[in-house]
Amino acid sequence: MRLLFLSLVVLLLNQSTFAQNNQKKSDLSKIDYEPFADNTGHWYYGFDKTRMINPLPGKPRYKPTDLTNIGDNIILFQKTNGGWAKNYDVFAILTNEQKDSISARRNELNTTFDNGTCYTQIAALAIVYTVTKQEKYKEAALKGIDYLLKAQYPDNGGWPQFYPLESDYSRCITYNDGAMIGVMELLKDILDGKHQYGFIDAQHRKSIETAYQKGLDCIIKTQINDNGKPTAWCQQYDEVTLQPAWARKFEPPSICNQESADLVLFLMRITNPSKEVIDAVQNAVVWFQDSRIFNTRVKKIPAPQMVTPFRVSTSDRVIVIDSTAPPIWSRYYELKTHKPIFCNRDSKIVYSLAEVTRERRDGYSWYGYGPQKVFKKYPNWQKRWAPANNILSK
Repeated sequence: MRLLFLSLVVLLLNQSTFAQNNQKKSDLSKIDYEPFADNTGHWYYGFDKTRMINPLPGKPRYKPTDLTNIGDNIILFQKTNGGWAKNYDVFAILTNEQKDSISARRNELNTTFDNGTCYTQIAALAIVYTVTKQEKYKEAALKGIDYLLKAQYPDNGGWPQFYPLESDYSRCITYNDGAMIGVMELLKDILDGKHQYGFIDAQHRKSIETAYQKGLDCIIKTQINDNGKPTAWCQQYDEVTLQPAWARKFEPPSICNQESADLVLFLMRITNPSKEVIDAVQNAVVWFQDSRIFNTRVKKIPAPQMVTPFRVSTSDRVIVIDSTAPPIWSRYYELKTHKPIFCNRDSKIVYSLAEVTRERRDGYSWYGYGPQKVFKKYPNWQKRWAPANNILSK
């Protein structure tokens, strides 16, 4: 019986190992479209004369399983400093003329973390190298990591939107659109030992560990303490003062719940979090609970076509009072007063969606449900890391 039992244990362990290996292989069998969707969407949105190339009619694309073709595209788009420009489709099947145009502008260093750029390319190259073992993909991935590490602010640990630094708001530490969190999640995946990053050498890992810890400290330091009460985060921060800062003309310094939700979800992924991380999560969850908006629904309605220098609008958005609506959050909350705020392209703050001009009212996400994802994960996180302090039960 004992021999039979041991045989069964060995069989089950072998089956488990086989399943895990198969899972690893299946995870690396393709490069998903989704992480590149923001870049791709912008590229196909319309012609832009400043781009290296524009999309061709018919939009021919590689399949997610065409690993080497996608990897070759990513290497082609990589700039000489190791970074990438935004708003191109790395899945596009390019002509020789397009490839020549891209190669001719490799020294143009408009490299960025915006719209899911850089960290997505590095993650994809890691998959291609792990599957193919072709050195060019490894070299390109490490070159991308070197760029990413160099772009980090050495004093505060944050990342700007563009590097080399530009003279506008893109110098700010940028949480907007997942820029810095995308970088941090890549670094965390490497440090957590994800299979596709096994090729990264000890010296790079040491640098990555240092950068990750500095980035984590930056996140903790930039949580807004308003009137003595910890709240959440702004979309971007002045890189010198670490104070909430303006970005585009309609993006004011404020408490921003969507970016804050993304930050908290990242912090919740940390195993054995420090007291500082636990406190940051707890304080943000309290803020999310206090800043809920009830009985409110945003309704999209048809509207006559309106052409502006920025976009073409064919719809409008209105606020509907609905007692059955789930809690919703404003994108921006005013510092100090904590009122929901909105903004036009003239940078004037208003206090209702109706006061926003139609082009911005219809063309920007002024409300959202991001914090709800935090509430869904909070019970299990709280039981594991803060068992004596369930702040949602208070």
